[in-house]
Amino acid sequence: MTVDLPPAKIIPRDQHPISRKDIDREALKVLHRLRDAGYSAYLVGGGVRDIYLGKTPKDFDISTNARPGQLRKLFRNSRVIGKRFRLVQVFFHGDKIIEVSTLRCRSEFDIDGADKVLASNNTYGTVAEDALRRDLTINALFYEIENFTIIDHVNGVQDLKDKIVRIVGDPARRIKRDPVRMMRAIRHAARSGFKVEEKTWAAIKENPGYLKMCPDSRIRDELLKDLTGGASAKWAALALDCGVFQTLLPFYKKELTPATRDLLLASLAVSDRLQASGAQLAEPFLFALLMLPWAREELALLDDSLDDGRKANFAKATRTKIDHNLQHLNVKKAQKEALTRLLLNVPVFIRYAEKEKWPAWLARKSYFADSLLFFRVYQEATGGPVVPGETVPQPKPVPARKKPAPRKRSSGKRGRNPAFTSNRGGVFGLKKR
Repeated sequence: MTVDLPPAKIIPRDQHPISRKDIDREALKVLHRLRDAGYSAYLVGGGVRDIYLGKTPKDFDISTNARPGQLRKLFRNSRVIGKRFRLVQVFFHGDKIIEVSTLRCRSEFDIDGADKVLASNNTYGTVAEDALRRDLTINALFYEIENFTIIDHVNGVQDLKDKIVRIVGDPARRIKRDPVRMMRAIRHAARSGFKVEEKTWAAIKENPGYLKMCPDSRIRDELLKDLTGGASAKWAALALDCGVFQTLLPFYKKELTPATRDLLLASLAVSDRLQASGAQLAEPFLFALLMLPWAREELALLDDSLDDGRKANFAKATRTKIDHNLQHLNVKKAQKEALTRLLLNVPVFIRYAEKEKWPAWLARKSYFADSLLFFRVYQEATGGPVVPGETVPQPKPVPARKKPAPRKRSSGKRGRNPAFTSNRGGVFGLKKR
């Protein structure tokens, strides 16, 4: 099946806000070296979107017409990764990595039948073909380093101006090819405060069940992006309204009670605030926040009237149910144990909170600090005091890497060159000239 490619809109430098001063220094080095070597060079995806919106991008990804082998020759401090489609990672000091991809073709549009999955391929294409493979129009823009223009094949610039999230192409068909596109559309709408375009929203509401076809590990990784992106409360509200939330967490009832929904969104809002201030919240902590409203309603978690014998049985039953409910998210056993402990300790902290003094046996526990923070989040989410800053764990500084000692040259036979040798060739299969 042949599809006509849309003409490009070329936005000149004086009509867009992207400037080279907003682009990472190492990313500019890669762009300029590609250009100087005669290849095309584009800043793509989220980097273009974020700079256009006045934000600082998390990543600076680059696309080019150079093939992976050519990139390896051009950038000696690099390696090739990926199975379905090969990428080249270029390394710089400070553990900085710039990913460079070769422009891809729209092979998925050539597959007959809307429900077939994408074939594994390494086929290369043009800017237009690459743009039409991307998930969202606002992520399908190319900033070209030669003339400082934005190349737009999918009307993405207008969607940025109108604050709209739109899936590229036919949303229903593209969702069935890769259901994770639903999660990405909701995520970007939540983070940017954009509105999901009507056809895209309708397709998401009709097809959330397709997420069950995705690998568990992939869904878990995407969910963690939503929980750590600074807009998890807004994300949850959108995900609840379209049915994606209940598909991801089926142990919740299809229609949440107002109290359950309020606790969920309020808890995630506190988490967003803490992470925005620099706090690092562990995966068990985040999953426990997701499960807290369910545990309060379905398990009567906050009932502290049980005697010691019944409490032990309750704890065992809670562990069994949590283990069952999280099987599809590929959560490790140790993490499930940690998040269960966070939940089970909420009523314990409620009991002693009125006295404003923690008993010695509780304060000595290894999990005391995490459980106290979790309880503080619950308190704030239910109208209590704001979590004090001193209870929030801050990221530890990363120690500077020591420079490796220079290697002595041996006079013996030549062996294989290391990955980052100054000579051509090495472990990645490029032949010496």
